[in-house]
Amino acid sequence: MDKIRRASHAGSWYTDNPKKLSEELDGWLSEAGLAKSSDVRGVIAPHAGYSYSGRAAAYAFGNIDPANISRVFLLGPSHHHYTLKCALSRATVYKTPIGDLSIDLEVNEELKATGKFELMDLHVDEAEHSMEMHLPYLAKIFQGYPIKIVPILVGALDAENEATYGRLLAKYVDDPSNFFSVSSDFCHWGARFNYLHYDKKHGAIYKSIEALDRMGMEIIETGDPDEFKQYLLKTDNTICGRHPISVFLHMLKNTTKKIKIRFLRYEQSSQCKSTRDSSVSYASAAAKIDA
Repeated sequence: MDKIRRASHAGSWYTDNPKKLSEELDGWLSEAGLAKSSDVRGVIAPHAGYSYSGRAAAYAFGNIDPANISRVFLLGPSHHHYTLKCALSRATVYKTPIGDLSIDLEVNEELKATGKFELMDLHVDEAEHSMEMHLPYLAKIFQGYPIKIVPILVGALDAENEATYGRLLAKYVDDPSNFFSVSSDFCHWGARFNYLHYDKKHGAIYKSIEALDRMGMEIIETGDPDEFKQYLLKTDNTICGRHPISVFLHMLKNTTKKIKIRFLRYEQSSQCKSTRDSSVSYASAAAKIDA
């Protein structure tokens, strides 16, 4: 019997009306106007409510050519459940308003057998939004294609564990039928996030935030997980998907293929001009085979 993970954030973080959701996604994808490429092997995309980051996310998902992909690995940070490991889903199906996605039970078992993964309870799974916000886009892009998904909740890993999981998952990157959807928002700025980093030389606060984020994005583009770690230690930038991104960087470092990450879009939820303001940044990237 199927164990179903409901689309628990539909109706609040994005519309639960299938027709409206489908039209919204189509609109953003055509607005982004990206050419699909079979060389794109992964994306980094935001996970806020669609009214905030849905448009930016299209610049990641719009790159995907669904033709030869049969499996999508989702790597999302854990916002509510504290774990020092990565966790797999107990569900067999993830629902979305525009089509359901089945879990690849075989790969799940394979990962479970390594002894490195926890299993997350359904209530933990449904409380977490970081992977759910990628699902409608995946359901839309892969409509009519028989894909399965492997959701991996990435806990508060130390540098050593990031490298361990990266090495463990690298073999899946070598298989071109696998795709990777990495979930992260960028800087969360303001008193409510307890983060008020401001470098006046950039001008207004929002420009300082952008400079900070772009520095991080450039480091991610170099593909060096250690340098990314140093950047986070130095700036404390509140990138909530830091651990999934780090694991992904370690994966790419340990694969036989040369894959390069490139950011295609950057946005902020609002422009901070005083310390009373707050904002979240959204950045979308594609990881592409570098010929």
